[in-house]
Amino acid sequence: MEKPLIYVLSDSVGETAELVVKACLSQFDDGPFDLQRIPYVEDKGTINEAVQQAKEHNAMIGFTLVIPEFRQHLKQEAEKHGIQCVDIMGPMMEVMEDHLQIKPRLEPGLVHKLDEDYFKRVEAIEFAVRYDDGRDPRGISKADIVLIGVSRTSKTPLSQYLAHKRLKVANVPIVPEVQPPSELFRVDPDKCIGLSISAEKLNDIRKERLKSLGLGDQASYANMNRIQQEIDHFNRIVDRIGCPVIDVSNKAVEETANVIMNKLRQNAQE
Repeated sequence: MEKPLIYVLSDSVGETAELVVKACLSQFDDGPFDLQRIPYVEDKGTINEAVQQAKEHNAMIGFTLVIPEFRQHLKQEAEKHGIQCVDIMGPMMEVMEDHLQIKPRLEPGLVHKLDEDYFKRVEAIEFAVRYDDGRDPRGISKADIVLIGVSRTSKTPLSQYLAHKRLKVANVPIVPEVQPPSELFRVDPDKCIGLSISAEKLNDIRKERLKSLGLGDQASYANMNRIQQEIDHFNRIVDRIGCPVIDVSNKAVEETANVIMNKLRQNAQE
């Protein structure tokens, strides 16, 4: 049986409408439901197509369109085809206009134009997730910062912390058995940061990690000889790249992030 479908139309990103629809759906226990967002509606043709799709799939429509002409057209088309259609923002805006005695600007996407910082942050967070743990070396050339280090040097949490500062971060694990991606040796050394750590500190961290996984601490992952081998290999790699190195042995993620951001500011001034 086909899941109930709701189309979300917007003349901007459609995030507001989708959040409202999802909030409403959370009150219904008979899900799941399908949502299909149709953003950046700029003409009546797109509205007509959406109504036709809704009719074919027996769907309903929720929308945030600030231009009155488009709102009216969608309502008329939906009524003509027997489609349930909900104006999410229009009624509130009309009451506000009456109460405030101010004409609205009727410009799509203003909420996001006023918060470009938000979108840059989201983009950076998505970038950090996409290029986490060396899963796609193409991110190295696109990143603002490339973090490299052995396992358990806080590469992922550091990437996410810096992403919240609107920096695009890729991180690459350094493992003796795996050849580092060639992109790593072509990147500007100033935007590559090595994360070093003492063998003793890394041993403690890895033992705790193994315990949290219900495993014994005798695995090679926490073996001191193995750890020293990984650190030596890491040192050879950073020497080859010629990038700066930060010792994270006794640093919180926030401290390391501040060191990196200060380095970036210094590089920008030079």
